[in-house]
Amino acid sequence: MTIAGRTTLGEFLERPEIDEKPYLEFDDGVVTQKVSPTTSHNGVQADLVMRFNLHSVPRQLGRVFPEQRVSFAGASRVPDVAYFTWDRIPTNADGDLEDIVHYPPDLAVEIFSPGQTVRRLIERCRWYVDNGVRVALFVHPYRRFIMIFRPGSDPVELRGADRIDLDDLLPGFELTVAGLFDLLTPAWARSGEAPAE
Repeated sequence: MTIAGRTTLGEFLERPEIDEKPYLEFDDGVVTQKVSPTTSHNGVQADLVMRFNLHSVPRQLGRVFPEQRVSFAGASRVPDVAYFTWDRIPTNADGDLEDIVHYPPDLAVEIFSPGQTVRRLIERCRWYVDNGVRVALFVHPYRRFIMIFRPGSDPVELRGADRIDLDDLLPGFELTVAGLFDLLTPAWARSGEAPAE
């Protein structure tokens, strides 16, 4: 949803309501509001955050943040998942996590929810990699596919048993598209048995 009126990035970042859900975002002078996520969206987001952090934090590879505002390249966006490699985790002079991030994450993930368009989210992923993000993922939990974007190459669509290759950021990380989306179907439904009452 577009919010009426044009503004500057500096003026936008001073608005107290930008971090109230659903978050506000800024691009090219225009303020928009993110779509409220669905249960499928939240499930995929939570699973990615958990899996990425369980793999990367103990190995000191990086850290993942859900809905982390990043302001760079003249825009202020809130990707559904943002991953920073270990040496780029946003910290202040005291080594504490920094609340305001003015540079691109290494990985940005956008997850589809009804009310959004596939085209718009693909454009966001292209914008990310055109402006310093090393890898962007577009995740469609309803059609159960993922598109992976990297600078200077065409996006790659992944389905089913395809491995989500993030070796350049999370070496050794193993997850297939089907493995990610399995959580969207309850175990009892996969087994064909009704849940116990």
